[in-house]
Formats: sequence, structure tokens, C-alpha cells
Amino acid sequence: MIPYGRQDISTDDIEAVVEVLNSDFLTQGQKVPAFEEAVAKASGAAHAVAVNSATSALHIACMALGVGPGDRVWTSPITFVASANSALYCGAEVDFVDVDARSYNMCPKALEAKLQQAEASDQLPKVVIPVHLCGQSCDMEAIGKLALRYGFKVIEDASHAIGGAYQDQPVGSGRYSDITVFSFHPVKIVTTAEGGVAVTNDAALAQKMGLARSHGVTRDPDLMVGESDGPWYYQQVDLGYNYRMTELQAALGLSQMTRLEEFVSRRHVLAKRYNMLLADLPLILPWQHPETYSGLHLYVVQVDDRTCDLSRRQVFEALRAAGIGVNVHYIPVHTQPYYRDLRPQGYDPLPNAMGYYSRAISLPMFPTMTEEQQDQVVSALTQILN
Repeated sequence: MIPYGRQDISTDDIEAVVEVLNSDFLTQGQKVPAFEEAVAKASGAAHAVAVNSATSALHIACMALGVGPGDRVWTSPITFVASANSALYCGAEVDFVDVDARSYNMCPKALEAKLQQAEASDQLPKVVIPVHLCGQSCDMEAIGKLALRYGFKVIEDASHAIGGAYQDQPVGSGRYSDITVFSFHPVKIVTTAEGGVAVTNDAALAQKMGLARSHGVTRDPDLMVGESDGPWYYQQVDLGYNYRMTELQAALGLSQMTRLEEFVSRRHVLAKRYNMLLADLPLILPWQHPETYSGLHLYVVQVDDRTCDLSRRQVFEALRAAGIGVNVHYIPVHTQPYYRDLRPQGYDPLPNAMGYYSRAISLPMFPTMTEEQQDQVVSALTQILN
């Protein structure tokens, strides 16, 4: 079976992890700060806070921005559930904004229309979380302008997008947002096995997230109440969680970051080749906005129901039977039973999200994928669709 995604672990990666295993620190050493520095440099941000997952990063980002009971957080329905769950962890209410029909990302026009309605009823969101699906940045300039007009904060869920760019700046530079979150899950562009990083240009937000990831405990005298009892002393100054990243994860990530550009470039080669080989099939191929350079975590095609007699399910099952490990990213969050129970009266109609979901299939794409494997995917698709 050719998987839809696969990590690329080199000898250097293995040696970096073994070095940590032979060291004095398996956690809370110097590898995590070094990894944070590497991610901050690659994303153009001033500060980076590493944690044990991107879900944790989203959670502490919401915490740092003061999300709590009575607040509203809006995100995309086409994402993994963590984008929305992070707001629920803080006690906020979650709602969804429809996606753009071409990019599959949060639609600024749909967002503006929803904001106008929310303003009239005094129900504006505190935070909006646009999701850079497949690695392509959302239209952050448009979203950033709306943030200024309506007074909400922005967390970019860039779990798919490290190594990508928007308007010639790295995703994560924070030009139009407050915090950006990256994922380092094994199938992502760079991996730490499990892990996430939140980046920001705001030192106060970085400090809050740093406390939130480690029980709200600090050894910094400047953050303490009263005098320190001595060099052993620490204080819990806030309520936090044990979201720390290990030295093993950071060492792997630090080694992988040296190949970030190589990983993304290889994905672009594969995507360009897919575009050429699939051009004549009854599929809707991914569209790239001219102001973006996608991280290309995923290559998603849509079965064109206007020209294809087969359903997405038929194509999906036939590909799996042919040894092609396709997947679907993602089931719209608002259709999940848990979210339906949260709002029995239902969510706003999201026609673009539902249309996308009914047609989408993620094809295999990963840096070590060979042209022979890609030809096998294309051949299987061609036979099925013809």
C-alpha cells in the first residue's frame, strides 16, 4: 500500500536522537530552545513556544489571548477537530465560516458577511482561527483587515504550512495575525514524532504561552510574587498544563528543520507532475493562489461530479483496493455528533464546505515518493475513472 503520507527519517535524524539519549537531559535541556529558535527563524517570528502537539499549541494560544466562557471563536469547518476543540477547552462557544470554493480555505467574503450579522446582534467573535488547508495560506490580508475593523484576534492554524509563504513572507511571520501554530506530526512536512510550536511577535503572548505549557510554574524572579527563597525556588503564578516537548522530539525536529526547504521543494515537484498527469481526468485539481507558496502537506483532488459517473466513495474504495492509501481531509467539523449535540438547532449552511467534502480525496504525496509510485497512483486513477 502506498500511504498518503510518510515521514523521511535520515541517519542524521537518528544520530541526533541517540545523542540526546546518551546525554544528561531527556527533557528540559537545550534542544527545545534550539528547536524553537530554528522554527522562529524559518517562520520570521520573534518568539516560538514548543509543546507536545499542535493541539496543545492551539490551546495555549487561545489561553494567551484570554479566551474563556462567554467568548466566541470561529474557525473553518474543513479542518481536523483540534482547531475547534482548542476553544472549547477554554469554555468558549465555537462557530464555523464557510470555505472558498477554489482554495478550500476560510472565505473572507463569507467571514465578512457573518461578522456583519454578528455585529448587529452583539455576538462578534473574540478570536478567529483560519486554517491553511493542504499548506496553502488563507487570504490573510483580507482576514487581517476584518480583524482590525471588527476587533477580533487571529490565530493562524498553519499545521500544514511550515515552509510555505504568503505575499513573499514566510507563513508565521505574523503580519496579519497574533499567533501562528505549526504541527510536527509524522505525516507533516517536518516531524518531531508528535509536537507543535506556537510562534508570535508579541513577547507578552509568548510569556503567557510559556507558562501555560508548564503548569503555570516559573523560576523567573521577575514573574514571582514577593521575594525568592533561594536558587531552588519556583512559583505557580497561573494555571497551566504539562504540555512540554521532550528533548528527544526537539532533537529530531532540529535535525529535520535543516531539510525544510528540500522537503517542500520535493512536494512541489510531485504536485507539478500530478497536475500534468491528471489534467485530462474528470477531477478538479488543486488551485494555488498566485500570492501563496504552499507547503503542500496534502495533494487533494475532487471527483468532478459534473463529468464523472462514479461517486467519491466508489473512486476511494477502488483506489484502496488497488493498493493506493488515499484518505479524506477533512470531514466537516460541524457535522460531527459532538458538535451537532452542542447546537441541536444546527449551524449555518456551509455549502462550499459540504460540496468540497463530498468530492475530496487526498492522494499520496511525501518527499521520498518515487516517480514510479506516483505513476502507479496515476495509472490506478486512470483505469478507475475511465
